[in-house]
Order: sequence, then structure tokens, then C-alpha cells
Amino acid sequence: MTGKALYRSTPTKHAATSFVVLLGILSLLSDMTYEGARSITGPFLAALGASGTILGLVAGAGELLGYGLRVISGYVSDKTGRYWTITFVGYFLNLLAVPALAFAGRWQVAAALMLIERTGKAIRNPARDAMLSHATSRLGHGWGFALHEAMDQIGAVSGPLLVALVVSSQREYRPAFLVLLIPAIMAVTVLTAARIVYPRPRDFEQASPAQTGPKPMSRQFWLYIAAVGLVAAGYADFPLIAFHLRKTTDIKDSLIPLMYALAMGVDAIAALFFGWLFDRIKIGSLAIAIMLSSLFAPLSFLGDLNLAFFGVALWGIGMGAQESILRAVIAGMVPPDRRGTAFGFFNGGYGLAWFAGSALMGLLYDLSIPALVAFSVGAQILAVVVLARVATAQSKAGTQAP
Repeated sequence: MTGKALYRSTPTKHAATSFVVLLGILSLLSDMTYEGARSITGPFLAALGASGTILGLVAGAGELLGYGLRVISGYVSDKTGRYWTITFVGYFLNLLAVPALAFAGRWQVAAALMLIERTGKAIRNPARDAMLSHATSRLGHGWGFALHEAMDQIGAVSGPLLVALVVSSQREYRPAFLVLLIPAIMAVTVLTAARIVYPRPRDFEQASPAQTGPKPMSRQFWLYIAAVGLVAAGYADFPLIAFHLRKTTDIKDSLIPLMYALAMGVDAIAALFFGWLFDRIKIGSLAIAIMLSSLFAPLSFLGDLNLAFFGVALWGIGMGAQESILRAVIAGMVPPDRRGTAFGFFNGGYGLAWFAGSALMGLLYDLSIPALVAFSVGAQILAVVVLARVATAQSKAGTQAP
């Protein structure tokens, strides 16, 4: 009996676990590809003649596409039911744009490829996560997504390490982008295998929640979206940090991807810790993480190279906390039949705020680095103030549901 036939006849917990692991391997390889590239795109653009303002605009526009387009791609996935097709299109754009950077001769071409890579990720993420959610219903959503995220972060660490090794040996960036074609091809192969063995992931879902009809989003929700926007606006992109270190310190090019690997490793640990903490003190855990990670800006942009390493580690703590908590807050705040719309607003708002903040910080970098730091820290402290209002409103309501 073929794997495909066996899956169709017995959509068991074991099969669901296998599907989650297979998508985890896919994410490991894809993260290895594009996170490896992102660890050096900042200094690569600088080497091609881009300014801090241009770097900020490109990085911010990439995040805007990466989050904003998810609202559309998620809607199209649900409307057409062609989850696998949309996932394939997204992964092809996401992965193949990376090795193409090796042939970029101008910063404009490199910037365009960076935006294509982010567009591909925006296209494939909602469809992939929808399929993943069917399988995690068999083994527990928390554990299923945690397993997938853990494998994802292995790739996020190993990719920059591979890039660091290549840059160190070759003394230039282009060979590193070319080497990333290997995990990209492996990822597409795994994706094809997953499609063949598990053609209908929806069969894993045993029951659908009852629909209660549309309800307006609560005031708490919109306050929370405002807080999330402030966090995103005040969070500098790693390429800008790398750009600054390459410009102001004697850091070796091979150390920059190692710093990014450090951040990704800290990200994974922080995600697990703050996810655990969220189950105990709820939204307060997010406020703690924001206050702690807000120190990344002064350490990274105003300190020496040693302090910058601590700053990047704090940057990783913030990213990990955001990845494990932000969506969990929405899940406890919005009824099940409205979460798709809620996550759409969340992704769009987050991406728009990240773009605006990145563009502003790129401009501030060229004008005044202390002003950049003040904006970053101030936006995140203001986010904590807004989160306190959200927590107070929830406490008065006596429940996290709207």
C-alpha cells in the first residue's frame, strides 16, 4: 500500500505527527535559506552602495509585504481551497530569490530580490499554517505548533552559521548566496513529497467549531493592535544593526551572520520561556519581554562591539517573545469564528507599523543615531503603557473574551 493510500485510509495521530514533522523539516530548510541570506543582506546592500535610508526603506517594505499580503493570501486560500498550490507558489518565490542575489550587480536589483523573497513568504504562510492547523488538532495545537517552531529555529540558526563559514573562507558575500541554493532545492523536494503523501490535510480535522455569527471586535482588541503597532514600529531590523556595526566598528564580515545566529538561538529559548510564562501571567509576560528587549537599541547603536553582542541577544529575546505571545493574546481575546479576521488585522497592522518604523529609523540613522535610539525605546515603552490599559480592561470585564 502506498504512503498516499495509507494516509487516506488512516488519518491517525501518528500520521498527523508525521505531517507536522515533514512541514517542520520544510521550514528548517527554508529558514536556513532565507535567514542565512538575511544575516548578510544589510552589509551586502552597503557594499553595493546603498545608504542607511535606502536600507531602512527596503527592509521595512519587505516586512510590509511579508505581513500585509497575508490578509489577501489567507482570504484567497480559504476562498479557493487551493492551499497546496498557493503554498508552492509562495515557497518558489521565497526560496529561489535568495541564490539569485549572487548575481545582483546593483543595490536596486538586490532590493527587488529581497522584496520578492518577502512576497513569497507572505503568499505561502497562511495556506501552510492552515494545513498545519488541521494536523495539530490531532496532537494538540500548542505542542504541534511548538514542534514546528522548534524545527524552524534550527534552520534560522544553521543558515547564518553556514553563511558565516562561506564568507569567512571566500572573503565575499556572493558565494554564500549561491551555496544557499542547496537547502532551497532540498526544501522544494520536501514540499513536493509532503504534497504527494498528504494531499488532503483537512482530513486530519475531526470537527469544526460551531459558527456563532459575526461580532464586532472589542475595544480591547483595537487597543492591543495599537500596542503591537508600537512594538513593531520601534523594533529595528537586524540588517540596519549589521549595517551600523560594519560602518562603525572593525567587526569581521564573518562575525555578522554569527551574531544573527546568536539572535536566532536566543529567539528559540525566549519563545519557549515566554510562551510558558504567558500561560501563567497572561499579557503581563509580554510587557516584561518588551521592557527587557527595549534595551537592544542603546546597546547595539551606542555601545562598542562587546555591548552590541548583548544588544543583539536582547533583540533576539524580543523576537522570541513576540513570536510566542502576540498571537496567543489574540486567541484568548477573540472568539474562534472571528480569529481569521483578527489575525488579518494583526498581520496588516504589524507589517504597516514595521514598515513605517523601519523607514523612519533608516532616516534617523542618517541624521542622528541618538534620535533613532530614543524613538525605538520610546515607542516600546509607550506600547507597555497601552498594554497596561488592555490588561486593566480585561480585568474589569472579568474575562479575556470580548
